[in-house]
Order: sequence, then C-alpha cells, then structure tokens
Amino acid sequence: MAVRQRALDARKRALGVWARLVEPAAWPWRRVVVEAVLACGLAAVTGFAEYLARRGWVVVVLAVFAVAVLSLVRRVLPATVLVASAALSGVSAGGSLLLLMVASWSAGRRVDAVLRALGAYATAFVIFELSTLREVRPLSVESVLVTLLFLVFTVVPGLTGRYWEQRRTLVRTLEERHLQLLREREMVAGQARMRERQRIARDMHDSLGHQLALIAVQTGALEVSRGLSDQQREAVGVLREASVTAMRELRAVVGVLRDGTVEDGATAEEGPASRVVAGIGRLVESAAAAGVRARFESSGEPRPPAPAADHAAYRVVQEGLTNAYKHAPGAEIVVGLRYEPDSLVVEVANGPVPPRGDVRPPAVSGGQGLTGLRERARLAGGIVHAGPVEGGGFRLAGVFPYDAGEGAESGAARAATFVEAEGDFRRQLATAPPGDGGPVDEWLDPREELKSVMSLRKNNGCLIGCFAVLVLLAVGVVLVVLAIGKVVDETDKAAIDRKTYDAIRVGTAEEAVRKELPSGKSFLTDDLKGKGPAEPAGSQCLSLLSKEESAGARTDLVFRFCFKDGKLIEKRDFRVPSF
Repeated sequence: MAVRQRALDARKRALGVWARLVEPAAWPWRRVVVEAVLACGLAAVTGFAEYLARRGWVVVVLAVFAVAVLSLVRRVLPATVLVASAALSGVSAGGSLLLLMVASWSAGRRVDAVLRALGAYATAFVIFELSTLREVRPLSVESVLVTLLFLVFTVVPGLTGRYWEQRRTLVRTLEERHLQLLREREMVAGQARMRERQRIARDMHDSLGHQLALIAVQTGALEVSRGLSDQQREAVGVLREASVTAMRELRAVVGVLRDGTVEDGATAEEGPASRVVAGIGRLVESAAAAGVRARFESSGEPRPPAPAADHAAYRVVQEGLTNAYKHAPGAEIVVGLRYEPDSLVVEVANGPVPPRGDVRPPAVSGGQGLTGLRERARLAGGIVHAGPVEGGGFRLAGVFPYDAGEGAESGAARAATFVEAEGDFRRQLATAPPGDGGPVDEWLDPREELKSVMSLRKNNGCLIGCFAVLVLLAVGVVLVVLAIGKVVDETDKAAIDRKTYDAIRVGTAEEAVRKELPSGKSFLTDDLKGKGPAEPAGSQCLSLLSKEESAGARTDLVFRFCFKDGKLIEKRDFRVPSF
C-alpha cells in the first residue's frame, strides 16, 4: 500500500508539472516568441561550441536537444533545471555556460524557500566542480578559475534574479497599500462630505424652510384680502406661487444633500424637472408675470443635453434673470435658447437701464454667482461668458455639449490620481449615488495585510543576506584577482616555452644561459627538486616548468639545465607527476 501511495503521489506531481507546462495562461504569445528565440539561441551556441571541440554528431545533437528542452522548462522546474544545467556545463565544451546563467537567473527568481534555494545551488556547485575538476588538479590555479567561473555564471545571476524578484514583490505590495490608503482616504472624505451635507440640509430645512413657509402663508392670506385691487392681488398671487416653488426646490435640494433622493412629497414634475432646460420657458413666464420685461426666444431642433449640462443651463438663465433684476431694473431682458448642431447655447441679455426719476442705491452682490456658474459649467464640460455689450447692457451666455456632460469631471478625477487606469478606484464613483463617498470594493482582509507585512520582513532579511553575500563575493573576486596576479608573476619566474629551450645549446657559458632564463626561485619549482633523471655529478641544475600544455592534466613538463665549471653541460626535458 505504501509503494502504491508513493506511486500515486509521484503520478500526481508529474501531472501537476505537465499541467503547468501546457497551461495556456502561462504561455502568452509574447512569452512563446521570447522563449522560442532564447531556446534556439542557446542551442545554436552550444552546438557550435561542441562542433568546434570536434565532438561527434551524436553528442552535438544530444547537447543541442538537452539545452533547448532545459531552456523551455526552466520556469516550471527551476531547481531541477539549475542542477541539470550545472552537470551539462561541466561535461560540455563550454557552450552551455549561457544556459547555466539563464537557469540560475530563473531559479533565483522562482525558488521561494531559502533552504531549498541554498540546497539547489550547493548541489549545482558540487556537480559542476566534480564534472569539471576531472582534468584539473585540486588546489591549483585551474581549480580556482573553475570556482570563479561558477560564481560568475551561477551565483551572481542567481542573487541578481532573487533581488529583482524581491524588489518586484516589494513594489507590488507598496502599490497595493497605496491603493488601500487611497480607498480609505476616499471613504473618510465621503463620510465627511455626508456629515457636512446632512448638517447643511438640517440648517436649510430649519431656517429657509421656516421663512418660506411664513412667506407663503402671509401672501396666501393677503391674496384673499378685500382691500386689494385686482392688480395688487395678481402680484401677490405671483409672490405666493414663487414662494411655493421655492419651497419645492428647497425640499428637492435638501433631499439631494441628505441621501441623493428627492424629498418626500416632491414629485418629478415639481422637483428636478423644473430646474432643467425644459423649465426655462416657465421661469421666464413667471418673471414676466411679476412685472419684469422679459421674453423667451428658442431656435433649432430641440435635443436633450447631458444631465449635468441640463441643470447648468437652467442655472445660467436663473442667475442671469436674478442679476438683471438687481442691476438693471426696468430694462428689457431677452432669454435665448439655441440648439446648435454641436452644442446648446443659452444666453440672458438685458438692455441699458432706462432713466428714472428716483435714485436707487446700488444692488448688493456677493460676487460668487458667476464664479459658481463657471465652475458648474466646467464640470459639465461647457463654458460661461459674461460681459457688457455695445450700447449698454449686459450679456450672460453658456455653451454646453450634448453628450459629454460628465466626461470632464471624470477625466479630471482620473488625471488627478497617480493610479493606473486598470486599478483606478475613482471609476467606482461614477455609479455611486450622490452624496455617497463611493463604494469601496475588494478591500484587503486585515489577516492578508498582516501576512504581507510578515512576508515583507522575510524579504527584507533575504535582501540583507543577499547584499552580504554580494559583498563577500566582491571581496572574494578581488582576492582571487590578486592571487591570479601573484600566480602569473610566479609563473614568469618558473616557466619557459619550448622555443626558448630549443634555442639554448650545450656548451654555452653559464652566465649567458642564465641571462636567457628566469631565476627559477618560485614556489612552483620547489617540489621539482629530486624528481626526474639523476643529475650529473658535481653539477648545479636549474629546473623550470613548461608554459605549454602538458600531455596529461596530471603531469607537468619540466626543462632542466645543468651547469659545471661555468658551462652548460646538459639540458633535458622530462615529465613529473603534478601532485
């Protein structure tokens, strides 16, 4: 049963690996192209290197196939591919070192567990050293170079890849926290706006509502008074209707301020519909009934504007009529509404103030009406112009689009945030009811936030460890470079080439020969004493190593020069074990 269970587990793991290999989501077309080009490039370099090494065609084909397969599966099996690449690099002609570097980069990024990563790299190092040092004697310059080669092609890319992945994880976590802070700030701001709107709604209902109710009651009582003439009774009726309309609009505004709905008792006809372009005609009629010289002109084929532009156009006419009442009493007022092909144009123009016998004090103005209109028009995607006209008088005009009413506001809101469009939480506010701070979807669970904090702490520790390893690696590289320089210097003191050896003739004066040869005083020649054929009796011999490659990796070629009575009496070349 235990053997069967292990077989089932192995089959399950194999199926999981295969599913990850063939999963469509893991292979978008860009990755397919990049991976194919990379695999072909690595395989071509390996095949060319094997061909130059005069390996057989079977070995070349096998090496190319192995490199291509390992390159394609390195994302799914990073640790396995790292070990296999190290073994392949140790036995190949050197072309697969690029595969080892790429596999190390992938393993550094994708092996999460620190102990598993250390185990994978240690195994790769051991396999690489065992497969490479077959032809190199231990504790030699060659062995140091092989170790340095592994560090350069494996450890450095692995640490770099791991640091890169840790940085990406940190940046991603910071972005998530940034989005969460933005959502929290928007929520707090929405709650503050809601509380302020409710306070304003209570104040307006308690103060303005009470005063308007008193005006309506008083004008209603005055309208039925017997002491008024017909003209006076008509004017009082207009005042009563205006006060009732003002109360309806106040209820609608209070409802919007509270929860985004119309106050109970205000129907659609009585509430918002009276404050749009369709209600401009009734607004002018009410002004004319109150004794104002106002007329309404409309041209073009009517088209429904956007909701924000609809309300803004009505407010332009309302503000224009109010300003004309205050600043140009008695002047003729013309309210125009033009449906242009690409925009809606509303304007309120009054003529010069007619001369009067009495002198009236100037009207009091807060100076905020036009400023508020311009801001409302900007948010609706339109513009407002106000200024005097030739011949006296004043003109207030607004131009609004038909179908881009709220585009400017949403666009400005998106431009004001530093979040990418895909993750912009402000887009949620477009469907939120007025007065709401906007729904906050996909909040991060506190436990997940704690988990991310703990992972960040682990990542920081790993980053510190990677930095320490990089520092030690840099120090080791410096020491290795110094050691190589020392070895090269010692080699110059203890080695010559075959050409120099052949040029020296037996019988030449010792002084002349020694001028052509290095001193031989080096630790590289210390173990040559007593090795090789017996030295001539009474002679002094100088043993030097050959700069050329030995026939075998475990033997050294030695050139020996023996002097006696100031002359070279013998020169010989022989081989000795290298250790």
